[in-house]
Amino acid sequence: MSSSARTSPARNAAFDVLVRVETHNSYAAELLHSNLLTPLSAADRGLATELVMGVLRWRQSLDQLLEAAAGKSLVKFDLEVKLALRLGAYQLLYLHRIPPRAAVNESVELVKQHGKRSAAPLINAVLRKLSKVSSGSSWKPSPDDLSRTYSHPPWLVDRWAVTYELEAARAICEHNQARPQTTIRAGSPIVIDELSSQGITLEPAQLLSNAWYVRSGDITGTRAYRERRLAIQDEASQLVALLGKGETILDCCAAPGGKSAIVAERNPSAFVVSMDLHLHRARLLRRLTGLSAVLAGDARQLPFNRQFDCIIADLPCTGTGTLRRNPEIKWRLQAEDLQRLAGLQFEILRSIASVAKTIVYSTCSLEPEEGEEVIGRFLAENAAFRLSPVERRLQELSEEGSIRASAVRDLLRNDFLRTVPGIHSCDGFFAAILERAAN
Repeated sequence: MSSSARTSPARNAAFDVLVRVETHNSYAAELLHSNLLTPLSAADRGLATELVMGVLRWRQSLDQLLEAAAGKSLVKFDLEVKLALRLGAYQLLYLHRIPPRAAVNESVELVKQHGKRSAAPLINAVLRKLSKVSSGSSWKPSPDDLSRTYSHPPWLVDRWAVTYELEAARAICEHNQARPQTTIRAGSPIVIDELSSQGITLEPAQLLSNAWYVRSGDITGTRAYRERRLAIQDEASQLVALLGKGETILDCCAAPGGKSAIVAERNPSAFVVSMDLHLHRARLLRRLTGLSAVLAGDARQLPFNRQFDCIIADLPCTGTGTLRRNPEIKWRLQAEDLQRLAGLQFEILRSIASVAKTIVYSTCSLEPEEGEEVIGRFLAENAAFRLSPVERRLQELSEEGSIRASAVRDLLRNDFLRTVPGIHSCDGFFAAILERAAN
């Protein structure tokens, strides 16, 4: 990590993370929880996280304001200059507790220490100009323009307005711009009481009886977390795992392992296999979950020929349901990626169908191309399978007390499960249950 006596550790860390996000297609959330931030104090880690995620969430708005102040497109600037400008602008416009002088001066020092000393006067002039409007309201875009108001690519907002209607699209965008809440899965009341005694403030989650929102406190510093007696996992992700059941279960794209852990916990006598394409992710999965049957393999070419009662297929996708946690996705994603990923999903689905009695198909995407359309294509070409209405399984889970009864109807979209950020207090997921038809 870069270090300097002239700039704060938090700003140095934020700058380094943003560089890696831009140049290596890394994910900010992973970097912010990596060893990169280990040398930082808790306060500096908090500020670094705020800076990185804020810049990524509001990049479009920041760039528009910076271009107006600079009188030219940011495309003309080197990456280091753009990042220093964005970091300074975010502090000026969104972090009013930071003195404008500090926001400007530290951005100037950042470009100096990263070999762009000649850009220092430009950084200084642009940010000082921007600071004059940071306390007013004139810089805020019209609330009628969702893309500009919530800093989202117009093509994404437009398609959500068509798929979910305008007010739902607004709710999605607003949800994405807020800091993500921490949700845990903890099946034992003893764990909840233990956390409360340690100063962790929890609130029952919206959908699931064993899920809790963390309102205050550091859950990762607790003994229960270290001993894997609880897990940090979004409510929608937990919900998908609850759909699976059987005596032999395969989680075919399993990393980081949260769904595998739930399936194994709920089906204690089952043989559960967790597989991921990448060896390093499979190793991490084994370490995080403690599961024994973990292997690296390609779901498009399964490394075995045995049959499974159930296959959990939470497949690679655009991730548009997770933009609150992964805001960089919205700037990387292109419309043509939808068909490419839908093709991959269909290929995996067709492969695993040969060894499955039941398939729980899911994606953390809001796009129909990765949900309903993939399922429709699969069923059109596979007479051996039929769609099992998700409502039936949700009712079973409600009757056993795993899902709140009041939530069941709200989770349904025709015969599928669909969570929508802003409508539900969780990530956006699509899920379908496919069953092999009786002979």
